[in-house]
Amino acid sequence: MFNEEFHLKRPLNWAMVGGGRGSQIGYIHRCSAARDRLFTLTAGAFDVDQERGREFGVNLGVPPERCYADYQTMFAGEAERPDGIEAVTIATPNGTHYEICRAALNAGLHAVCEKPLCFTSEQADELLALAEEKNRIVGVTYGYTGAQMIHQAKNMIARGDLGDIRIINMQFAHGFHSAEVEKNDAGTKWRVNPATAGPSYVLGDVGTHALYLAKAMIPSLEIEELMCNRQSFVKSRAPLEDNAFVLLHFKGGAVGNLWASCVNAGSVHQQKIRVVGSKASVEWWDEHPNQLRYEVQGQPAQILDRGMGYLYQDDEMITQDRMGGGHAEGLFEAWANLYRRFGTAMDRVNRGQRASDVMDDMWFPNIRDGAQGVKFIETCVCSADHGSTWVKY
Repeated sequence: MFNEEFHLKRPLNWAMVGGGRGSQIGYIHRCSAARDRLFTLTAGAFDVDQERGREFGVNLGVPPERCYADYQTMFAGEAERPDGIEAVTIATPNGTHYEICRAALNAGLHAVCEKPLCFTSEQADELLALAEEKNRIVGVTYGYTGAQMIHQAKNMIARGDLGDIRIINMQFAHGFHSAEVEKNDAGTKWRVNPATAGPSYVLGDVGTHALYLAKAMIPSLEIEELMCNRQSFVKSRAPLEDNAFVLLHFKGGAVGNLWASCVNAGSVHQQKIRVVGSKASVEWWDEHPNQLRYEVQGQPAQILDRGMGYLYQDDEMITQDRMGGGHAEGLFEAWANLYRRFGTAMDRVNRGQRASDVMDDMWFPNIRDGAQGVKFIETCVCSADHGSTWVKY
């Protein structure tokens, strides 16, 4: 059962860039970071409108003098304080992530960054090297992997319950943008603009979530080559795609496919992953996150539930239930599980460990995973733009 008595000697002084008034993702970050008392929101640059951001921050309980006009001013001002921030969450449009994350690392701060981490592999390599040089933790919010049944699946695969892995079927295909909603929705408008979203829309926005589910379940998974075909069904979104299909060959012989879409009309989320082995398969659906479907060839299908004694009990992510089995845990709990691990990793570095050693020693979506997401998007775009050819990864 979850140990709510666990805490750090003191919470980390934490700030946000972005995530201001009306931001759904900002609210999720704040709730998840506060859940286990590992972080205290002490500063922020919440909005491009300074007065609106200040008013918002004060309403959250942040002192007015620590509600800053921009991240540069915040990093400089907080560095002068004895109680200055130690970590920052970056919840801004995609095109700003690289600059803000780089500035945070140069300021000696740990960071939690929305995906994608940046736009190019060169930028990702620079951030990786900088995080190593500064010995700072960078977490990436692949939030769905905080769901406990993902880690039950990981253990089942590692123990050989499925046999040899043959096929990985991934999808994140919602329908909320099946029409040109960006005409009246600023939150969608920047996502379909290459200047702010980067070289991809749905591959980066939802496709990398589905891919990282597979990586969390099978940590040794490595892509050998892929082929991508993408479409802009709402024509004004071109050259960015609102639908994409990716075929993948993995090292070791397994194959996979990924469907990323925002035009799957009528669908709420449809984020699913199915891993097929030589003996059995598992399937997880984020709209039913507490269940894992387990199908052994020749036997009736089983539905495994979170919090039950028959699950593998040697995995911390599985056993730390925030409430007993049968009660529905969801997205906030999954994100809180990630923030708990982000905070623990940051604290270990603050107490003298190397960030690279912490990443090797404990699981959390980290800067290496963020860099792989960037490489995946880049390779998919290359394949699609060259006639949907196979591209070595």
